[in-house]
Amino acid sequence: MLLASPRGFCAGVEMAIKALAWMVRSFDAPVYCYHEIVHNKLVVDRFKALGVIFVDDVDQVPIGSPIMLSAHGSAPEVVSAARARGSYVVDSVCPLVTKVHHEVKVRAGKGYQIVYVGHQGHEEAVGTMAVAPDSIHRVESIAEVADLPQFDQPVALLAQTTLSHRDWSGVADATKERFPDLWKPGRSDLCFATTNRQSALMAMAPRCDALVVIGSANSSNTRALEKLATEAGCPKVFRINHVDELPDDLGGVVGVTAGASAPEELVEAVIERLAPRRGVEEVDVTDEDEYFPPPRNLRELQMAIERAATALLGGASDEGRIAEDRSISASDVLAELRSA
Repeated sequence: MLLASPRGFCAGVEMAIKALAWMVRSFDAPVYCYHEIVHNKLVVDRFKALGVIFVDDVDQVPIGSPIMLSAHGSAPEVVSAARARGSYVVDSVCPLVTKVHHEVKVRAGKGYQIVYVGHQGHEEAVGTMAVAPDSIHRVESIAEVADLPQFDQPVALLAQTTLSHRDWSGVADATKERFPDLWKPGRSDLCFATTNRQSALMAMAPRCDALVVIGSANSSNTRALEKLATEAGCPKVFRINHVDELPDDLGGVVGVTAGASAPEELVEAVIERLAPRRGVEEVDVTDEDEYFPPPRNLRELQMAIERAATALLGGASDEGRIAEDRSISASDVLAELRSA
């Protein structure tokens, strides 16, 4: 077996899962979450079992309830509505998505028309486009670039963070050809974690007789891995949500990777089920040490709880310490939630 590295949870997913776990422990059920916290069935089902209710409209949340906003980013009006409705609101948007929202706001404010490369209906794309709906035009293919009007205003190019480089590059080149004076950000909008997982897959794909991609169907970066494995010429490609979906006749060299919202326990279950006779070789293309701290108001809530607990136990007020969040993995948090 060849095992891709990096794989699984990215920094944004780590932050979002740990943030929702803190919400569950800090408030009586139910805690509400606008959209799935991340696009993974196991993660979502585990939180549902703890009383989290996922909604697609903030108006579905009873007034005065705690609300979490998903990692994919929310439209400005959704954020405002949540703050007006919820007793406590935590926005767990990935900082990389926040960067794109900021770029949209700034470029639109300077009079640009924005060509945004993203998937129709994806929650990240919907939230990003809502930042400046009159100035943004979503495209997903070279043909859609050709159908864009000839703008009188300057043009900027931005992207959904979870696109594959292959999906992005051809459309970006076509947009540059149509609009030669195109503005692009100095740093790519594509998520480093998405790119790293694709690089790891490509490093092992030529050696594989079959490739297993772990992740849910509504996960954009997972589907990008699945597509990339097929385009790389791997004879058999399987995307699975759960180990029970593995075919029974896998043989030869099997590669395994996981999308950025898939927990490591699913990877471990696949290794155990396949039980490779010649062991597991990790194909490591880079180290990831990125870390996103909890949202600011959640950190303040953690500190308030810690201080209250310290006071109740008779400790000095300066003895309270928040556990080092970085040292705790979201996979461990999920495991603890399972046994809760």
